Amino acid sequence: MNDSQFLKKYRTLFGVMASAFVLAGASGVSAETLESALARAYGNNPTLNAQRASVRATDENVARAKSGYRPTVNASADVGRTFTDVTRPGGQGGINRLTPRGVGVEVEQSIFNGFRTENSVRQAESSVFGARENLSNNEQNILSDAATAYMDVLRDTAILDLRRNNVEVIDEQLRQTRDRFNVGEVTRTDVAQAESRLALARSQASAAESQLRASIATYRQVIGVEPRQLAPGRPLDKLLPRNVDAALRVALNEHPAIKAAQHGVDVAELQVRIEQGALAPQVGVRGAVAQRYDNQTEGDRALSASVVAQLTVPIYDGGQAYASTRQAKETAGQRRLEADSIRDQVRAFVITSWGQLEAARAQIIASQAQVDAAETALNGVREEARVGQRTTLDVLNAQQELLEARVNLITAQRDRVVASYLVAQSMGRLNSRALGLSVNHYSPKIHFDQVKDLWGGLTTPDGR
Repeated sequence: MNDSQFLKKYRTLFGVMASAFVLAGASGVSAETLESALARAYGNNPTLNAQRASVRATDENVARAKSGYRPTVNASADVGRTFTDVTRPGGQGGINRLTPRGVGVEVEQSIFNGFRTENSVRQAESSVFGARENLSNNEQNILSDAATAYMDVLRDTAILDLRRNNVEVIDEQLRQTRDRFNVGEVTRTDVAQAESRLALARSQASAAESQLRASIATYRQVIGVEPRQLAPGRPLDKLLPRNVDAALRVALNEHPAIKAAQHGVDVAELQVRIEQGALAPQVGVRGAVAQRYDNQTEGDRALSASVVAQLTVPIYDGGQAYASTRQAKETAGQRRLEADSIRDQVRAFVITSWGQLEAARAQIIASQAQVDAAETALNGVREEARVGQRTTLDVLNAQQELLEARVNLITAQRDRVVASYLVAQSMGRLNSRALGLSVNHYSPKIHFDQVKDLWGGLTTPDGR
């Protein structure tokens, strides 16, 4: 294999691998696309499905809170056996044997409880809205992780191919150097240098293979299947604004983490009102109906019914209600500070991810120029080495520089795609609908509407 064949082999292999990152060309019918991988993660990721179940559980808090508007009904029944030894003047008497028994129903209805029920319902609804926003944020995290895992497998596959090809190239270089040593054209030092570089190439190929295995494991964890044939990945430019200021405006208005924190503030403030409600008068009505048998004598029957309106005015409970109110106020202050912190975190996330995107764009341009220059340099060094103006080490160094330039370009192309998804995530717009994924979009509102007004029933809406 002559020098031009070496360079041609390198260029051909790299051209095929680089196109996997920058082109949306035709691929096999069975190829997995980035969008289809994201759809798999959206439907199958266990972390995301667990978060959905958590939101459904949170929905039930609304029905629990609304129970405060409704009456409580209790039925009771009892039966016993009594023996009474009765002695009367004159020695008369006897033993009375009775079986007292009865059934009853009691109904209690709260009329006024310091607006604790109303505030509890509003608090439960705010908790649901916050849980939905947390779900949206979790969805963003999973989709971003899936996109990263997808691009990591593409990158590491391309790098492994480069490393393996480099081993073949240097192995051939070593063979030619040994042939030249045998005829006296080079020294034993040249052979040792080629052998050393071959050992390095094999070590790098082994490390690249290990990295690919790790990326495949992460892909399987996030997306749920083993990666097979992956189609090209493209940046998510359609969801990105023109500048970082526009991205910040969108993020501060739309990011689900900020919205969830705001609902957390609402929940904490409503808890203050609930605690204060314990100091208000309580008004309720209690009704009872009971049927008794054999209470006094055998065979007697007694029916009783009552309706009682009750007013309870708290005076002093040892300070518990006051302490609970103060505690709730401090918690509300904590939630407000946490909301400010999350807002700052989102702002920093936008700026950081936007910087990574711009850096990746610049890195692609620089790496491409580096590759072009390294190819030219390698070609020149080979020609000079042929006429004795360059050593074997010079050729090996030029080959290594070209290899690293190509690795840098592949990495930059991967970073370009991942950074675009990170920017969309930082803005709060990385979701299944915005991405146009072909999935059955999960709507937490469906379950909420099914359970929020239920008065009873043990079966969940899905039949469990």
